[in-house]
Amino acid sequence: MDNIFLQISVIMGITVSIAFIMRMLRQPLIVAYILAGLVAGPLFLNLVNGGEEFFAAFAEFGIVLLLFVVGLSLNFEYIKKMGKAVVGGGLLQFLVTSVLGFGLMTWMGFHFTSALFVAIAITFSSTIIVIKLLADKKDLESVYGRYVVGILLVQDVIAVLIMIFLNTSAIDTGVWYNSIFITAGKAALLALVVYLMARFLLPKIMDKVAQSGELLFIFTIAWCFGVASAVYWAGFSIEIGAIIAGISLGASPYQPEISSRIKPLRDFFIVLFFIVLGSELQLAEVSQAIKPAIVLSIFVLIIDPLILYFAMRRVKYTRRSAILAGITAAQVSEFGFILIFTAQELGYVKGVELAILTLTALMTIVVSSYFITYNEQIYQKLLPLLNKLGKDNIRKEEDKVKDYDVWVFGYHRIGWKVCEALSEMKIKYAVIDYNPEAVQKLKHRGIPAYFGDAADIEFLDDLPLEKAKVIISTIPEADDQKVMIRHVRKLSQKPIIVANLYHNIHLDDLYEAGADYIMMPHLLGGQWITEVLRNHAWTRRTFKNLKREQKSEMKLRFTADTYDR
Repeated sequence: MDNIFLQISVIMGITVSIAFIMRMLRQPLIVAYILAGLVAGPLFLNLVNGGEEFFAAFAEFGIVLLLFVVGLSLNFEYIKKMGKAVVGGGLLQFLVTSVLGFGLMTWMGFHFTSALFVAIAITFSSTIIVIKLLADKKDLESVYGRYVVGILLVQDVIAVLIMIFLNTSAIDTGVWYNSIFITAGKAALLALVVYLMARFLLPKIMDKVAQSGELLFIFTIAWCFGVASAVYWAGFSIEIGAIIAGISLGASPYQPEISSRIKPLRDFFIVLFFIVLGSELQLAEVSQAIKPAIVLSIFVLIIDPLILYFAMRRVKYTRRSAILAGITAAQVSEFGFILIFTAQELGYVKGVELAILTLTALMTIVVSSYFITYNEQIYQKLLPLLNKLGKDNIRKEEDKVKDYDVWVFGYHRIGWKVCEALSEMKIKYAVIDYNPEAVQKLKHRGIPAYFGDAADIEFLDDLPLEKAKVIISTIPEADDQKVMIRHVRKLSQKPIIVANLYHNIHLDDLYEAGADYIMMPHLLGGQWITEVLRNHAWTRRTFKNLKREQKSEMKLRFTADTYDR
């Protein structure tokens, strides 16, 4: 035990040292974990030797907790809200990528089963990496960011379904069809049990448990491993049980708190999972895997983004959104590792498939992290080439744009109130929003509205912004506003531009770009309450009247058939 404790201490020290270097290079920490495993493994220090079973158990905990959080975060309402476009695009991307990947693996001489599993493994993009980098860029709520998150959720659902059927399907036996029917029956029964628990049992238990944060944490862990064990006893894998445990708690009102408490524990064990993954690479495997890994990395970094680009174009997204989404999804997912791990345990693959996927993941994650960080610059470099191909014809003829006195970018939060004021003043105005549902509702009310992105130069070129008297931006993303403001200022100095920021980090940048004034909601809110305190009596009647006015305004908003995120 002392020896294992010392090994873990040294390995964690190595991991932290490499993690510091990766942070300086702006790399996801998953790269540091795999590299730490390589250093700790037989290729270099061989520190894992003697404690393989112990580390394997820790790695299994990491997989269970990772899949539990995946199940916990599966947001079917989000997929439903995004609509058929994200489902169709996700399915098309999965099918085309897996078919082309299978053909590529077969061309390189791999047999059917190996080619199939590796091809499927590289179709999944990394949810952890993509969401983290998009959040850092404040792009989660952008047009392409919302679509990519939807695609990731669709991929998670596909991966879950594959995992459910994988461990019970007898591919090499003559009872394959019977096995599929048995699996489907078990899956239906499990789905029914999960639904009944989530609908009737868990809400009552959670209301009691959630009164204590510590008890909620302990109960969540017990529920995760208890359900995983029960599902394993029923004939499925522990991994499927972890996903089911997560899904059963996903509808709970305490889901955000559960997720925030579990993620640190998950992160610790997932570190050990990737360290074990890196430590299992042998020199012979690396020499065999390097060429296929390079070929697959080129495929994932170039061909896979093109597949997603055409999938998005097929469902009527602009060239900019399609390119940014394709660039963002160009890496191998942690789900791919779990798929290959499971396939190895079941005996479907026995060669260098895991080494190939590990090296492919290292190469694609390293490169794609820079792709995501500088995706806007990459798009700007590609724009002259795209312009040679002709105008983006996604926009419909009925969206031909007229001249307006005021343009309002973003209808949510602040924009709706601005529009109500403009309507009362009889001002000729139009709204730009990247939520297609909001655009349709606005058109239904007779308000001119256009679907588009403030950072899409091609879209902005179609708008007569230079002829406007005032342009008001209520969107939260500073970079998107900067692009729009600079575009307008290149055309004209005439329009008054009012921008919006929630933080003062980019205040000077937007003023330098050409904004005349920048709203900061927290400062405006402070000014408002200051005026209330100065000019009104400090009585309950004062705040009761303010409350009545507030409710009246919110009622006006919702009865106007608007939306709020």
